[in-house]
Amino acid sequence: MSTKANLKAAKAALDAQDWDKAAEEARAVLSSDTHNYFAQLFLGRALEKQEQYEDAEQTYHAAAKSKPDDSQAWLGLCSVLEAQGSRKVDEYREAAVQAARVFASVDDKHRCQTTIDKLTSFAKKHGSLAQQKRVLQVLLPDSPVYECLEGRIPHASHTYMRLAEITEEEEAQRIKREINERRTRIGARIGQVTTEVKREVFETSNLESLYQEIINWSTDDEVRRQYEEKLLQRSYDILSTLPADQKGGKLDQVLTLAEGMVIIHHNFELAWDIVLETRDLDDLHGLDVNILREYVTLFPSSGLAKALQAWLSSDLSPFPPPAKGDEDSEDISPPVDMSPADRLVLMTEGLSKSEESPFAYRLVGDYYLHLEEHESAADTARSGLKIATSTSQKLGLSMQNTRDALHSTLATALVQVQAPRNHAEARKLFEDILQRKSRWTPALIGLGLILEETEDYQRAIDYFTRALEEDPQNKHVGTELAWCRALCGQYNQAQQELEAYLPSLKTDDPRSRDLRALVLYRIGQCVWNLDSSKAARRSRDGAYARFLMAIKTNVNFAPAYTSLGTYYSDYAKDKKRARQCFQKAFELSPAETDAAERLATSFADQGDWDIVEVIAQRVIDSGRARPPPGSKRKGLSWPFSALGVVQMNRQDYQHAITSFLSALRIAPHDYQSYVGLGESYHNSGRYNSALRTFNHALNPPDGVPIAAPGETWFARYMLANVHRELGDYDEAISGLREVLEERASEFGVLTSLLQTFVEKAWRCVETGLYGEAIDGAKLAISTAALIGKDRPYAFNLWKSVGDASLLFSWIQSAGDSFPLRETETLLGVSGPNDMYELLADIDGVHFEGAEAERNTHTSAATPSIRTGILAYKRAISSSVHDIHAQAVAWYNLGWAEHRAYVCSGRKAGKRFLRTAVRCFKRAIELEAGNAEFWNALGVVTTTLNPKIAQHSFVRSLHLNELNAKVWANLGVLYMLQNDVQLAHQAFGRAQSTDPDFAHAWIGEGLIALLTGDAEEALNHFTHAFEIADSASTISKRQYALSSFDHVLTVQSPSSDLSQLIQPIFALGQLRTQIHHDLPYRHLAALFAERVGSLDAAMDTLSELCTVAEADYEESESLAALARFAQTKSDLARCQLAAHAFEEAAENAQTALDLSSDSDNSGLDAEARTRLRLSAHLTGGLASHNLQKSSDAIAMFRSALQESESNPDVVCLLVKVLWAHGGSDEKSVAREQLFDLVEKHPDHVSGVTLLGTIAALDDDTDTITAVKDDLARLRMSEDLRRDDLDGIENLLSAFAGLATGEVAGEVAQLLEAQAATLLDPSHPQAWARLAVLTGGEHAAMMALETAGKHVPPKGDMDAVEFARVLAGVNTVEAAQRAMFLAPWDEVGASALGDILS
Repeated sequence: MSTKANLKAAKAALDAQDWDKAAEEARAVLSSDTHNYFAQLFLGRALEKQEQYEDAEQTYHAAAKSKPDDSQAWLGLCSVLEAQGSRKVDEYREAAVQAARVFASVDDKHRCQTTIDKLTSFAKKHGSLAQQKRVLQVLLPDSPVYECLEGRIPHASHTYMRLAEITEEEEAQRIKREINERRTRIGARIGQVTTEVKREVFETSNLESLYQEIINWSTDDEVRRQYEEKLLQRSYDILSTLPADQKGGKLDQVLTLAEGMVIIHHNFELAWDIVLETRDLDDLHGLDVNILREYVTLFPSSGLAKALQAWLSSDLSPFPPPAKGDEDSEDISPPVDMSPADRLVLMTEGLSKSEESPFAYRLVGDYYLHLEEHESAADTARSGLKIATSTSQKLGLSMQNTRDALHSTLATALVQVQAPRNHAEARKLFEDILQRKSRWTPALIGLGLILEETEDYQRAIDYFTRALEEDPQNKHVGTELAWCRALCGQYNQAQQELEAYLPSLKTDDPRSRDLRALVLYRIGQCVWNLDSSKAARRSRDGAYARFLMAIKTNVNFAPAYTSLGTYYSDYAKDKKRARQCFQKAFELSPAETDAAERLATSFADQGDWDIVEVIAQRVIDSGRARPPPGSKRKGLSWPFSALGVVQMNRQDYQHAITSFLSALRIAPHDYQSYVGLGESYHNSGRYNSALRTFNHALNPPDGVPIAAPGETWFARYMLANVHRELGDYDEAISGLREVLEERASEFGVLTSLLQTFVEKAWRCVETGLYGEAIDGAKLAISTAALIGKDRPYAFNLWKSVGDASLLFSWIQSAGDSFPLRETETLLGVSGPNDMYELLADIDGVHFEGAEAERNTHTSAATPSIRTGILAYKRAISSSVHDIHAQAVAWYNLGWAEHRAYVCSGRKAGKRFLRTAVRCFKRAIELEAGNAEFWNALGVVTTTLNPKIAQHSFVRSLHLNELNAKVWANLGVLYMLQNDVQLAHQAFGRAQSTDPDFAHAWIGEGLIALLTGDAEEALNHFTHAFEIADSASTISKRQYALSSFDHVLTVQSPSSDLSQLIQPIFALGQLRTQIHHDLPYRHLAALFAERVGSLDAAMDTLSELCTVAEADYEESESLAALARFAQTKSDLARCQLAAHAFEEAAENAQTALDLSSDSDNSGLDAEARTRLRLSAHLTGGLASHNLQKSSDAIAMFRSALQESESNPDVVCLLVKVLWAHGGSDEKSVAREQLFDLVEKHPDHVSGVTLLGTIAALDDDTDTITAVKDDLARLRMSEDLRRDDLDGIENLLSAFAGLATGEVAGEVAQLLEAQAATLLDPSHPQAWARLAVLTGGEHAAMMALETAGKHVPPKGDMDAVEFARVLAGVNTVEAAQRAMFLAPWDEVGASALGDILS
């Protein structure tokens, strides 16, 4: 079929809507003619109807490409793209424009418009804002179809406006979206983010060009004005976001637009604001008044317009009001009859509405300065400077003149605001301005005033002279220049110049009236200083008349009141008027520091410290106290010193320290400030700082002049108190005694000395200096007697007496030295008769019966405790007017009663315990929030009522949970109630709260004892003893007892006696503290026996025997009998060690006799068995040494029976029998040993003793059997070192006695080698091998292994180690042996052998 036929068939198929057929025919044509236009059209149509849009689009594109000037392909493409909706908006726009272009080319305006209308409708329905913008651009003048459709489509201005609207909406959405995304980034700031986003959007925006096109095309003036405003706003916004280096060109554009609007009087506020704000003028005279007035008329409600309106109507305005007949100003002239109050209100309101206008701040700041509202002017200028800086950065304009004007306003105001506090800042500002503008009059005047304040009068004169040259009519400058001359001493010239200004200063003008008062006052000062004679100054026609005239001219002129006050005080002798003048002067101005000082002194003399504080604080706040940097004016230290005294009286010591330090920075040589500072340091607990301060005040370094007054006793007294707080009691006592040499009856010094004696005494108790503690307590009581004569009602007196008296109960060995008569005399000084009867019905302590009780010894409490209780009762009666002191007094009495209970018998002391409960309850009633009071109540009720005790401890911990003492007490309570777990937790909390609290460790040790862990208990008791102070008795008791138990339980008693020194020391202190603690005195004797101090042990035991015997004779109690028997047994053992054999045998026999009856001995079975075994052995050994063999053997046989053939006793009996020498005895000894070894084959002493006897008897069979047993025993893991040494020595001896092939030294060598192989760490084995071989290697090995057995790694003593060193056979080793054990010959002998 031909191409034409195919095309006809395709056309027919399309008409018949047979799309497949049409596509088939069209493809047939295209197969032969690929560029056939109609085939492409038919195929595209068929594919479109089959909804194969992609293929149809490609086909139409191919057709349009082949015939671009034919509309059918473009229209077909538009149809395909239109069917796809929003997916192909941009492609549809391109196709429609092409189709419209084809129609325009043939001037088919109708079809061209139809195509464009369909395009715009489609874009509105399916397109985004950006796509709609691109469609609208088709309607713009630069479009290819615009010429054809002009008049048929909207005017270009409307299209541009629509584009602008879409662009505005699009940019607003983008800016909002980007800001929300970026503001959540780390470190993002909203202002910076906003600026960055806007800058990015503005850089890619064409909105400015759209506005300009609207202005160019629009024929409506209103629309043009509207878009001119938008263009200016847009340009201003872009300018605000541009970097500083890119603002120049944009600023010119903005200024051109703004000035154009102002020229044509267009009422767009931004344009007028830009024009006014950018007029950066040196002087406001250069402003165009017509623009200012027109601005006020156009924008009457704006903030800047209100400020301008007020400024134009004020005296500051350089512009005269408009003439009434002036046509140009009829509608714009501001009111000229505005009152000052209305003007100020209008300015304030205007400024609040124009917070971003530097021009407004400049106007308002100048006006405040004109009104002399300096503080408001300073605040306004500061705010204006911030706005000016911000505006300068925003516009890229320096605005230097505006900032200079604001700086000048600020500096001028700062000269007066709290002068001279802000003078440094003002001076810096003025100098900065003068660097650019050397003739700036306000800066010259301001610097002159600042220099005048800093007393640099000559330079001030120079600046005032320059200012007067610039402004000769300025009376203020002229009077200040004259006053500076007066301050330089030129009174005559100054008086003449000041008087010359008086005629021109009228009283009808308020400003002139104030200046006239100032001039009159200064003339009066010149007259006052020209003639300083008393008569001239007292004259009422001289300076007094000028001062009075100044006050009449201005009743609020403060300096004149000060001068009048000085006149009345020093010359007229009218104190009342003087005080009124000073008070009036200071009320008017805090700068009148002379008046303030005189007032403060007056009120301080009256003790009115509140008013003193107000005066001092006001002077400090005024800034007059501290001179500005670089000033020649001296500062004022007295306000800070006065404020420090007030704060110290209120116990606000930290602020007082700050105040005194401030005073000393101003006056470094002020003695009183040093004393106040030191006292504040002392009262706040900063004692080291107080010590340095007082030492500096009393003994200043060389070259530091401190004007100390004649009397320095108070500083020395405070220095002594500081020494007392630091624990330097000797220095404190010495210092207080020196003060008392000058002021013998000074109550405070005597009381401090008394407290120092008491504190030193208790400190000595804590450090173990018991004798010094007793001396301190006696001195305290003597000092208290001196105080009691004059001040018997002082609370601290009786508290100290009670403390000193109770101290004797902690050192009971010194009880006989207690000054009872002196104390009773002190207690008998004047006072209420019933003050000692407080709770006397319970505790039974009466003052009248104290002497009788002392003589009859019937009281349960010692004299020191009784007097202590009476002193505390007296303290309660002395503190009736002080609730806190009374609570403390009851608390102290409670502990005194508890101490009486502790030091008394359990039964006799019950009344003291009940009294203590009453005391602590009373203390809690007075001060329930004191944790110590609740803890004390818990302690005394622990045994009486555990529930109350627990409640008290818990309450105390609720008030202060960081008190380790309370936790430990709670642990004791739980332990007494057999709750070990809770006790452990409580002691644990105490340890964690305060690791250095010894009783917490003791509690843990007691728990360890209860659980059977004796080693852990010893560790706890040892640590507790090491960290406890010497006042603690339980730490000494438990440590010594646990240490002795440990000594008894160790298998090998150490030859190092240093481990027993601390327990002996602890027991020695305990004996001093509790002289009648018999069990621990007995324990001390046992320790003395252990370390070889036999004389001390025998003395102690003899005393204990006497006490026990007397106790038994008095009470006939079995406990006393048992104690007597035990003491006799231990005494016999010590006498045996001291070779007092007769006494040892006698006392051993006494102990046996006393314990013979098991039922009436007072001992339990185990203790009785041990006692009798010890006595039998002691008696046997004593008899043996007395050559009473039969008695000795009888004793040993009894010991065997008592101990049920104890192996150690058997060995001891064998040695005695063998030493007796008889054949029968030796035979019995052999039999006993054989029985022993048979029953106890692992008893090393028995086996070695049998071997020794066999060697002496040359019994080879026994030797062989013993050698086998020794070879087995030497392999035992739990063998003690001394037992091993005995085995090795015996085996070596057996080897030396052996006969045969291997005998003599060879056998000994083999035995020594075997010993080193079996135990390479045994130094004795290596030493023996070294002796046998003479080899250096064995000697060095012996030395190396011995080094691992010396303390603290082992228990090798000095002699043993010295012998190992001697075996090394070197000079160095021999010298070390001599150094380690100089009492032993081995080192010297080895050195002699080496040198010879």
